[in-house]
Amino acid sequence: MSQWSSAKAKRVLAALLRIGWTIKRQSSSHKVLSRPGWPDVVFAFHDKDEVGPKMLSRVAKRTGLKPQDL
Repeated sequence: MSQWSSAKAKRVLAALLRIGWTIKRQSSSHKVLSRPGWPDVVFAFHDKDEVGPKMLSRVAKRTGLKPQDL
């Protein structure tokens, strides 16, 4: 069983911003996030989208997000 449960994209983005990511630029719903020491990440979800456990796991792998950060 996955340690991730689904969450709204707005909540995931807020958690990423709390752990040090910043929005570098934005075009529509595509946000390019940057953090020193990490490669840039494209966050392409609308605020009300539900992000499932598999996708949250992928986002976590690229950003350092942990379940307790949500």
